[in-house]
Amino acid sequence: MKEFCQCAWITESLCQVGMEVAPQLKESLNKNFFDFLLTFKQIHGDMVQNQLVVQCVEIPLYLTLYSPAIDWILQCIAYHAPDVLLTEMMERCKKLGNNALLLNSVMSAFRAEFIAARSMDFIGMIKECDESGFPKHLLFRSLGLNLALADPPENDRLQILNEAWKVITKLKNPQDYINCAEVWVEYTCRHFTKREVNTVLADVIKHMTPDRAFEDAYPQLQSIIQKVITYIYDFALLFSVEKFLPFLDMFQKESVRVEVCKCIMESFIKHQQESTKDPVILNALLHICKTMHDSVNALTLEDEKRTLAALINGFIKMVSFGRDFEQQLSFYVEARSMFCNLEPVLVQLIHSVNQLAMETRRVMKGNHSRKTAAFVRACVAFCFITIPSLSSIFTRLNLYLHSGQVALANQCLSQADAFFKAAVSLVPEVPKMISVDGKMRPSDAFLLEFLCNFFSTLLVVPDHPEQGVLFLVRGLLNVIQDYTWEDNSDDKVRIYTNVLHLLSAMTQEAYIYHVDKVDSNDALYGGDSKFLAEINKLSETVVSQILDHLKTLGKEESLKRQSQLALYFFNTIVAHGDLRNNRLNQLSVNLWNLAQKHGFADTKTMVKTLEYIKRRSKQPEMSHFTELALRLPLQSRT
Repeated sequence: MKEFCQCAWITESLCQVGMEVAPQLKESLNKNFFDFLLTFKQIHGDMVQNQLVVQCVEIPLYLTLYSPAIDWILQCIAYHAPDVLLTEMMERCKKLGNNALLLNSVMSAFRAEFIAARSMDFIGMIKECDESGFPKHLLFRSLGLNLALADPPENDRLQILNEAWKVITKLKNPQDYINCAEVWVEYTCRHFTKREVNTVLADVIKHMTPDRAFEDAYPQLQSIIQKVITYIYDFALLFSVEKFLPFLDMFQKESVRVEVCKCIMESFIKHQQESTKDPVILNALLHICKTMHDSVNALTLEDEKRTLAALINGFIKMVSFGRDFEQQLSFYVEARSMFCNLEPVLVQLIHSVNQLAMETRRVMKGNHSRKTAAFVRACVAFCFITIPSLSSIFTRLNLYLHSGQVALANQCLSQADAFFKAAVSLVPEVPKMISVDGKMRPSDAFLLEFLCNFFSTLLVVPDHPEQGVLFLVRGLLNVIQDYTWEDNSDDKVRIYTNVLHLLSAMTQEAYIYHVDKVDSNDALYGGDSKFLAEINKLSETVVSQILDHLKTLGKEESLKRQSQLALYFFNTIVAHGDLRNNRLNQLSVNLWNLAQKHGFADTKTMVKTLEYIKRRSKQPEMSHFTELALRLPLQSRT
């Protein structure tokens, strides 16, 4: 018995040597293999069979000893071989009584295109094979693997599927069944309609549900889902496949179910080109997204949360009910209740609702009716209720600001004030350090950026008739004053200089920008002297705060910071102040001298600044800059 096995491996060794010495000479390979085939049929002779019985070895197990050798020999022969050689191999297989092991190796070795073109011939040979040594379902699996790579003749496709499935569906062992069905699902999806796909899925459910056999076949079931969504990426068509959602119910293990849901959502986001409002798609995908969301717990990694949130957000962005804005808002309200544990999804919902409010404004061209005004206020209320549930403080601050801007654009003045007040009251809660990309960073720079954006918005926010002049600006200044800043930080001064930019813009007769159909303070006060006096008082208070901070930087280790801040404040006065005012003019000269006093000023910067002032003095009504330039000496470091 062992002599026959040795014969196979000796032949393999000869072929290996031949490939190393003269790979272009295939005749020696063919001759070696055909000689081996002369002895191969003796495996099923009485002598070998008796020996197997004596040694208690079953024929299927014994044949596995031949597989690696035969596979390797045939791969060498089939490499770049013409399809005529495949025809010859098929004839020799027939002469050997369609030996299943040999037939399987032939289908594994030759090019898929050659196999696919002769699919019906192979099916005929498989049907005539003896199943005792090598199961037929493995042969159909090998054929199916080839048909996944190459297409058979169009007229044969349905007959091929019917012949294969007749064998597959009769398999009693669930593992044998699913290993074979997994391969043929791809063939079905490639060449047939949803009717045939639905039939195949129904058959899989029928075989894998008894005794919960699906629990041992999750990888194959996942593969089937992946193949279905690869070929059926029209989700209206996919969810019309009756057995698709029941098929998903077989994924009882949570981790596997979530992975399958992620695959489906990735396919949807990749292939869905247009927004949808199809109730079948929405209900199915909401269920899938809910499954992903509900898998989140205290042990879920942040990366996994981000991945799930991105997939759910991708779905939310693709949902559109057109001009039915009320239905759109209802969808967002439902989504908020379903996905409340994923913060990025709540953030996306807030942005989507704000966008919905602005879309309503665009449709109405800014002239809201009673109905649309009420709808916009509902959108604003959605955001105001949702923002406090977020944990990231800067996310909350920015959303309060953004939502307030949307409310202002839609003439919801009291609601805009509520957003801005909430932002002001939240500033004291900003921690000194925040987590950014997993690392702890100082928060000062982020707070400075937010406040600068906030100041830009406050310019156009009209004063509340019951709250007093510039109540929001005053409230924000009080918060900034009480905030505990880092000892080595100058951000407080930089914020104060930005406040001066804001106050300077507020003194203009007509502001440099407005919100359509919203009267800002320039229209409300009309340049009233009392209003301007209040601005001047605030400006003096802010300037004194800046000067006090500059005095604290008089120590040797902080002189460089003092120089930089003095020049920064000087540039603010030159850009935004009225230098015809003697006190302001003298302050600018003092700051210029302070910037150079200890030799830390950059000479090039000082020269360019002075050149700018001289150029500006040549402009109409700017003659006072000439006098200022004469009072600004340049000091060398030496």
